[in-house]
Amino acid sequence: MLTEVKKHLTPKQIRADAEFFFLLNLGLVATAAGIALFKTPNHFAFGGTSGLSIVLATLFPRFNVGAFMWVVNAVLVVLGFIFLGIRSMGWTIYSSFALSFYVSAFEWAVPLRAPLTNDVFLELCYAVILSAVGAAIVFNIGASTGGTDIVAMILNKYTSMPVGRALMVSDLGIVLAGAYLYGPATGLYCILGMILKSTVADSAIEGINLRKVCTVVTSRPEPVRDFIVNELHRSATMEQAQGAYTHEEKWVLVTVLTRGQAQKLRLFVHSLDEHAFITIVNSSEIVGKGFRSI
Repeated sequence: MLTEVKKHLTPKQIRADAEFFFLLNLGLVATAAGIALFKTPNHFAFGGTSGLSIVLATLFPRFNVGAFMWVVNAVLVVLGFIFLGIRSMGWTIYSSFALSFYVSAFEWAVPLRAPLTNDVFLELCYAVILSAVGAAIVFNIGASTGGTDIVAMILNKYTSMPVGRALMVSDLGIVLAGAYLYGPATGLYCILGMILKSTVADSAIEGINLRKVCTVVTSRPEPVRDFIVNELHRSATMEQAQGAYTHEEKWVLVTVLTRGQAQKLRLFVHSLDEHAFITIVNSSEIVGKGFRSI
């Protein structure tokens, strides 16, 4: 059966699966680095399984944060099996245990008894950036980091409670526990980190998906079209138009490019037709063939 499945996989599908697996692990490694190198030494309990594990590791110092993440994630995965079923869990199972493994690996490779620096705010920035960028990479490919995402999936299936509100309440509870254990200063840093993480994650996702929507109005459409298709390896939409003031016949070409491709197109059009009109607009929501699927 496995051999039959492999025969039906095209080289393109294999490359896509390999890219997905690479990006998933890259995001999990970045998240684990933020937890092990910056969150744990500073007791930044932002919420989630990492925040809960930091609190538990303080209450039970015999075990480190990585060990508690294994336990907490295992419990959540079992709950997912019971309430959601194996099929609904998908890559969440892998993400839960892979993140625990990477955190344990960092704790083994870089054991820290104290923060790397004496600048708490600097440590907070790196804790937020690494965790947010890692989560953004994972979410952007349609996966999750596991952990409390399983709780969100269960709540979404069995209750009418908004998932975002439920997760915020649980994260706030972990932050308050951290503030009680580590003092009000650390608690305030945790609240700040929790707010910044969502903002940075959203910005990171937009940055990853950022594209340039280019509109070219020119009287020489063929060279521009050929450049887009043959040199930039993209397509475009063309339509004939008329200038409102001069009443001259023009062509409008619309295409979506990366930042580098948009720069090449701008320089090419400028050298080809000095009277051409170009608008370039940022967009992070491009849906269609060659971009995000519908």
